[in-house]
Amino acid sequence: MNEPAVPSPAAGATVSAAPAPASDSGRTLLRVEGLKVHFPIKEGIIFERHVGDIRAVDGVSFELRQGETFGLVGESGCGKSTTGRAIVRIYKPTAGRVEFDGVDIASLEGSELRGMRRRVQMIFQDPYASLDPRMTAGSIIAEPLDIHSIGSKQDRQDRIRELLPLVGLDAAYGVRYPHEFSGGQRQRIGVARALALDPDLIVADEPISALDVSIQAQILNLLQRLQGRLGLTYLFIAHDLAVVRHISDRIAVMYLGRLVEVASSRDLNTEPLHPYSVALLSAVPIPDPAIEQGRRRIILQGDVPSPAAPPSGCRFHTRCWLRERLGNPEQCVAEEPVLRELASGHEVACHFGEKVSGSTEQGLVNRVRTSIAGSVSAAPPPVPGAS
Repeated sequence: MNEPAVPSPAAGATVSAAPAPASDSGRTLLRVEGLKVHFPIKEGIIFERHVGDIRAVDGVSFELRQGETFGLVGESGCGKSTTGRAIVRIYKPTAGRVEFDGVDIASLEGSELRGMRRRVQMIFQDPYASLDPRMTAGSIIAEPLDIHSIGSKQDRQDRIRELLPLVGLDAAYGVRYPHEFSGGQRQRIGVARALALDPDLIVADEPISALDVSIQAQILNLLQRLQGRLGLTYLFIAHDLAVVRHISDRIAVMYLGRLVEVASSRDLNTEPLHPYSVALLSAVPIPDPAIEQGRRRIILQGDVPSPAAPPSGCRFHTRCWLRERLGNPEQCVAEEPVLRELASGHEVACHFGEKVSGSTEQGLVNRVRTSIAGSVSAAPPPVPGAS
């Protein structure tokens, strides 16, 4: 079944403006401290030997306030999806703490873990793989209620008929199977399933990346409407900064298992202070052929290092344009940078983050953002002196 075509954010669509940033006084709902998720590398058939680890997530820390949307972005393989799965305990953390409403999820087991999962749900990336093809849409949505023994059979049917219209589907669609829906409709079923238990936190793992571009804006607007109506808190994982910019209050940039920058959505998009963030922003497609043709991108050299053997010191130093400009200082190789606050609410893990401010590369990002301010809602104000 086809859905009406709607322009996507990447194609210049008008997506609902991001909600106002949450107040600093808001209650902290989720606190992640030193989260690590390592996957063992083993050799041998009969006698296995542990020869190393894939350090998918290697010391991630952040806070998520109630009612806000926290975006987590980075290249494929940086560990962002693994972070989300560790938070909902699909993966058990190797080390660190994941405090949800004051309780450490990482140490929970059995009935305590199951009780926590009623309040933390996940929207998966692929709506084709995350729905059981042998179950009807209604059965998929009711499954969380069955698992947690909530309500009678009639109560669950009533809940299905309530949730389907809430996510923009006809209540009669509950008897249909996943193959009878389009990609966008399948993802709406996934959203309805995540809402079935009235969760406080939803981890959205690239919920629109597998969808046709004409449907992406619909799902983004749906998530924003549901947040305003139900008071939801989102951890929104994506690799597309143009998408995350619209829906997030704050954004964290991840590289090779670690966070390299955390800032408000506006600050990150107008004044990025980490060389990697600047490079990512320079690659965002611009919905104006004249600007796109004449703009300059920052091309990172080399490949992403293996998470089994990350570089010493700063993990980005092997591809960093700023380090090369500064004459390859030894500190980048010898000392691992930690997140430090360079401006109010703006944290950067770079020894020379101050050098990015005012640089030609940052100016390029600012000029591009200013040039498209009229074509995208909630665009940042013009930068003084930018052409």
